[in-house]
Amino acid sequence: MDFEIPPGLTNLLEDFTVSVLREKPEDLVDFAVDYFVEMQRSGQCTRKQISFQTDEVMRDEEPMQTASDEDDEPMEPPPMMNRYARRKSVAAEKYDPEAEDDDDEKEQLEEVMDAMFDMKVKPDDHIIDQGDDGDNFYVIQSGTYDIFVKTDVGDKCVGGYAGSGSFGELALMYNMPRAATIVATSEGSLWAMNRTTFRRILMKSAFKKRKMYEALLEGVPMLQTLEKYERMNLADALQPLSFDEDIAIIKQGDSADGMYFIESGTVCISVRNEANEDQEVTRLSRGQYFGELALVTQKPRAATATSVEAVKLAYLERQAFERLLGPCMDLMKRNVSLYEDQLVKLFGSQTNISES
Repeated sequence: MDFEIPPGLTNLLEDFTVSVLREKPEDLVDFAVDYFVEMQRSGQCTRKQISFQTDEVMRDEEPMQTASDEDDEPMEPPPMMNRYARRKSVAAEKYDPEAEDDDDEKEQLEEVMDAMFDMKVKPDDHIIDQGDDGDNFYVIQSGTYDIFVKTDVGDKCVGGYAGSGSFGELALMYNMPRAATIVATSEGSLWAMNRTTFRRILMKSAFKKRKMYEALLEGVPMLQTLEKYERMNLADALQPLSFDEDIAIIKQGDSADGMYFIESGTVCISVRNEANEDQEVTRLSRGQYFGELALVTQKPRAATATSVEAVKLAYLERQAFERLLGPCMDLMKRNVSLYEDQLVKLFGSQTNISES
């Protein structure tokens, strides 16, 4: 059967659904009554905007605002004046990356640059605050910034940026509150892009990257303890790296900056013995990972990883490792013990290696 959908009904129901999911009311009926009564009282949505009226009747009344009138921003639900109210919700714009045709890369890059605006920051400026709705995506041009996450004992600094990098995309992609607070620690400059433009221009490439890395991460046993949303966050945090044959990806004794997941190719893990010779310990291939031991133990690299052939890797930097892989930490600590046992069998001791 064909049904006539009145103008505005879809947006109305989308906004109401988002508010329900955000507020999680104990009594859905009471919440719905309060929601729509407050909407009517505030005048944000009138009967003439959502009805089966004919075009002739609609022409006699004030025109309804469209998405283009508001720069493609969705109508926000009215503030609730009851015990369920916490903060305004931002409804996610509809976007299906799989349905998009391929864009011309040059035109897309020009559109991205045209859409970004410059922001000057000073020390102690809060760029984003944990728990807030996502508004912009940021690219760092200059300056230093600290990342804070709320804990039971207060805000904890879990990392930072120094002169480069980007942040703010996860809240925009998933329409979730900010997961951390970013504070400027010096004067600097940022390039920002608003939520609507980010989703329209950049979400397709981010979607493809996420799907590719999700498939890779699903085959990593250690990550099975993560929730699906946590794996999605992890996939979005990974960065692609490539190395030609016979290249040292990490070197024993170096400080740890992150860990690596193997997309394709083979990596040889070797340890320097007492004769100062590199002795192969194992070889790793697609779906396996390395570099996490130094992050867990907070010691220098205990081994050297070398590409046996051309390899493609997914790199997870230290601050993202600490933020996203907390649920896997116990398992990784057990892996440290297994690795040390293996070193003892090969060299008779692991102390000089783990502390080198």
